[in-house]
Amino acid sequence: MSRPKLIGGRGITMEEAIDIRVTVFGSASAPPRGEWTRTGLSYIHSQNDPYPFGLRSPKNATRGLQSVVQAFLIKYFIFDNRPKEKSVPLDKLLKPTESEQVAAMWNSLSEILWNVGDKTKVNVCLPGDSPHISHSQSYFQDNITEKLSIFEFNKLEDLQIFIKRYVFFFTDDPSPGALLLLYSAVWTRGFENIRNDLDCPKGAHLMGNYEEGSLNIVTLLLSGRATPYLHNGVVYVGDEDHYAMPQFGILCRSRVGLLIWDGEGINVTSRQPGSRLKTPGLPIWVTCCMGHYGIVFNSNRELLRNYHAEKRFELHHYTNAGIFVTMTVDNRGQDDEEVGQPQLQRQNSKGEIKESDGSNLQATPLEKLIHTKWADGKITFHHQIEPAKLNL
Repeated sequence: MSRPKLIGGRGITMEEAIDIRVTVFGSASAPPRGEWTRTGLSYIHSQNDPYPFGLRSPKNATRGLQSVVQAFLIKYFIFDNRPKEKSVPLDKLLKPTESEQVAAMWNSLSEILWNVGDKTKVNVCLPGDSPHISHSQSYFQDNITEKLSIFEFNKLEDLQIFIKRYVFFFTDDPSPGALLLLYSAVWTRGFENIRNDLDCPKGAHLMGNYEEGSLNIVTLLLSGRATPYLHNGVVYVGDEDHYAMPQFGILCRSRVGLLIWDGEGINVTSRQPGSRLKTPGLPIWVTCCMGHYGIVFNSNRELLRNYHAEKRFELHHYTNAGIFVTMTVDNRGQDDEEVGQPQLQRQNSKGEIKESDGSNLQATPLEKLIHTKWADGKITFHHQIEPAKLNL
């Protein structure tokens, strides 16, 4: 099947090429990290793969970005594309056809960028065949940035049509699909706005030195701002020797949330998301557990709206490493002597439930992550799970 040729747009300038490379990677005179130029947003296309909704995500710095895309894909499969007339089992909703996979991708990418653009204006960056600028002392060519053409959209429908037409730029494997989404989000937000969002000393950039990607990239795609602050609204911070300066956190509730567990330490509380991330519009959360990204979700849209629905419910945890875990969270209350001791249960290979009050079973990071949202929930895992996998 022939692919449409990229038509229109305007070529990137030398000043813009340097600016976007510096904003994202910190330098334009050295090549970017190689994984960003060869990691596409592609599904696991194995006939026997049990998770056809999942992205093929190598363990590199693109995984945080890919986890946000994965969360929006899951949102599309279980909420946006669900027939309203009848109930459909979750396992069927998460078995998309190839055409449903493609539709989920262009819808999700469009929604992410439209939100970053404050539902007003979006810039999409796609590479043509020839470079618009040449190699120089101040700009090191990467075979992507110098070939970019910029396309501007002011209507969601026009953006969706464009992304649908050229979705292969994002999904080919290998391809710079992850980088093109990040570039488009950064261009849409604006270079100066990104630097202001980071609220860091001069020279700060989006990438940072993180194995699976910076949290600033995640907050940019979830909230439209690349903020390191996860609290609600604006907090003024200062002391008797300095003026109180504003720290801009999450200004509005996202459709997809964020849960974090960094481990025990003095900065754990400051890194905890506020309610606008912990209680999103839909029961889907990007998770960052000890530096590893994943997604937690539930298929009942009433979970966060109805107190009774939150008493006992199932959660599903998926990572782009291909690990899928199902658990039940029970918030119906414990006996008096158990208050303050979250209950942990695991099911062994014989289907037998093993329960502990926490005294002889150390909670894994995944369990502690769930408890950042449901502090006193009793957790029951429904699959035999290797301890190493629970730590992801």
